Amino acid sequence: MNNCETELRPELGRGERLLWSGMPRQGLRFRQSDIFMVPFSLMWGGFAFFWEGAVTTKGAPFFFSLWGMPFVLIGIYIIVGRFFVDSYLRARTYYGVTDQRVIILGGLMNREVKSISLQGLNEMLLTERGDRSGTITFGPTGPMAAAWAGTAWPGTSKKLSPAFDLVEEVRRVYNIIRDAQSRVSNSRGS
Repeated sequence: MNNCETELRPELGRGERLLWSGMPRQGLRFRQSDIFMVPFSLMWGGFAFFWEGAVTTKGAPFFFSLWGMPFVLIGIYIIVGRFFVDSYLRARTYYGVTDQRVIILGGLMNREVKSISLQGLNEMLLTERGDRSGTITFGPTGPMAAAWAGTAWPGTSKKLSPAFDLVEEVRRVYNIIRDAQSRVSNSRGS
């Protein structure tokens, strides 16, 4: 039994069979959203560092130095910190497909379990890259989903549709889900 199965096993119901389990790719990753986020973070951080440096060296009142600190901290986070938070979150994320549902297990501080019934799953979006890795999004995606996906900005995952992100052999996983979904539909219709 691999680590994914060990983590997912306690979440399975009686008689529920695990058909596939996996994790997102590990390590530091650049994403499509970084096309926007990297320049924005450098502008934000550059201005915040400039402000803080100017008020500190020019002898401005202490309040101005204090005022700039949150902006500097946010700048540090969006320039480099978010990559490490994203990597940490992915190291604690496990995906599972059972004969009844899709499971996403993860969380920053607490153990969060997202469960999506195969029977009620009406919409899936498969995004496959040239190296056969990719993302399967469960449910509707808004126009800003790609911009916010993977930014590791606190709270954004709650606003996005659940997804298996950065999965190896994503089409194979997609087909496992579709086959399981078909079997659930056929067994309900019998």
